[in-house]
Amino acid sequence: MRPQNSQTQFSDRAAEYKTRVEQVMVDFVSAKKLQGRLGDAVNYAIATDGKRIRPLIVYATAELLGVPLTIADHPAAAIELVHIYSLVHDDLPAMDDDDLRRGKPTVHKQFDEAMGILVGDALLTFAFELLAESGVEPSLIVEWVRLLSIAGGANGMIAGQSKDLEGETSVLALDELEQMHRQKSGALIEAGLSMICSEVVTSTMGTGTNEADRLEGFGHHIGLAFQIRDDLLDVEGTTEQIGKPQGSDAASNKSTFASLLGVETARNRMHQELAAAQQQLTCFGERAEGLNWIAEYIVSRSK
Repeated sequence: MRPQNSQTQFSDRAAEYKTRVEQVMVDFVSAKKLQGRLGDAVNYAIATDGKRIRPLIVYATAELLGVPLTIADHPAAAIELVHIYSLVHDDLPAMDDDDLRRGKPTVHKQFDEAMGILVGDALLTFAFELLAESGVEPSLIVEWVRLLSIAGGANGMIAGQSKDLEGETSVLALDELEQMHRQKSGALIEAGLSMICSEVVTSTMGTGTNEADRLEGFGHHIGLAFQIRDDLLDVEGTTEQIGKPQGSDAASNKSTFASLLGVETARNRMHQELAAAQQQLTCFGERAEGLNWIAEYIVSRSK
């Protein structure tokens, strides 16, 4: 059964869900018995404290739809493994060349560049292995793999990262920037929603097409709000707050919402996206309080 929801209570459950998904990842990796420096580096990557927003969205959606947490654990952990892999690779010298991530040395700085590449490869493949070993209906596993492959693949997150690199050598138009971030940041967020209300789940849990469309719309808007907040934090935050060098986007000459629109216009756009995301949830009433809490957190966070 879905827990009794309230936004004040969800903040407590959010902490529990964060601990929950971290334990799922640790248990899965531990069962693989990785040896030597690779094992040390993989465990370092997954242990580094993160916001875990994508798993939180998975669990909040599971609450909304009445999906058991024991089922939600698998897409929550798999999506976070893909997200961590993307951060490890983004930090590499050939990409964003960052020395800090979440307030700690990045994997390639703590170990070396080759290990950074291998850790990312391991985490990405672990995500799909975790889904394959989830023990749910095979048809659901196939759907999960399909959705996560699309979100993390060459037409999703990878395409967004490619466009992001282009933005370091040329100024992106606003529509290009939006598309880039819907692929780079938004794709995994939308995948978490889709994996919970996928066709196989909806056929057994009774979720209608309209509800699935509403959740997809929520992910579409909140994913962009998430990225705009990141852009603002790069301008307004401190290195201690955001866990990576402040001003790194500007130093890399990246096209951002803050650089294209200015800080205040970007902030206004972020709140417009927040309002649009929350509008998509009105049909769910109190059931959506978890997702509403996450949406408010996304635009108010300091890291």
